[in-house]
Amino acid sequence: MQLEVRPDPAEVGRARRWARSRLAGSGIGADESLAEILILLVSELVTNAVVHTGCPAVLRLSLPGGADEPATVRLEVADSSCRAPVPRCADGEETGGRGLALVDGLADRWGWSPEGAGKRIWCELDRRTPTQEPAVAYGGAASASEAVPASASAYEGLAFEVV
Repeated sequence: MQLEVRPDPAEVGRARRWARSRLAGSGIGADESLAEILILLVSELVTNAVVHTGCPAVLRLSLPGGADEPATVRLEVADSSCRAPVPRCADGEETGGRGLALVDGLADRWGWSPEGAGKRIWCELDRRTPTQEPAVAYGGAASASEAVPASASAYEGLAFEVV
């Protein structure tokens, strides 16, 4: 399934709404952390395409077919700009420049490839079953329970550092 996106910042909200509507038949509940992460990644990648290229783009989603199906969710944004995505190190005062860092931190995998005269940026999220352990939190703790305080269970599976 795909959505054509015009080079207009208002399209980012439309892309988020479209992605949410596609979750309904996929077995991914709107209240699952995977859904929230997916919507944030849609927002970041579509914003990058709209703001940095000034070109139309195509948003593609590949979602699992059912709730019992552990699968990978794939998000792609293709545009007609040949400029490669460049991750930035934004200062604390800058209002932008963190999008690809967010994608890198939230997605299980991401990358980009040339496509025709443009490029395709993609990311994947692995849908974990309740019995699967989340990834070890940043800091290299031996187990998730050592790395994540009980009060942080809402952030299960995300990389973060407790200070």
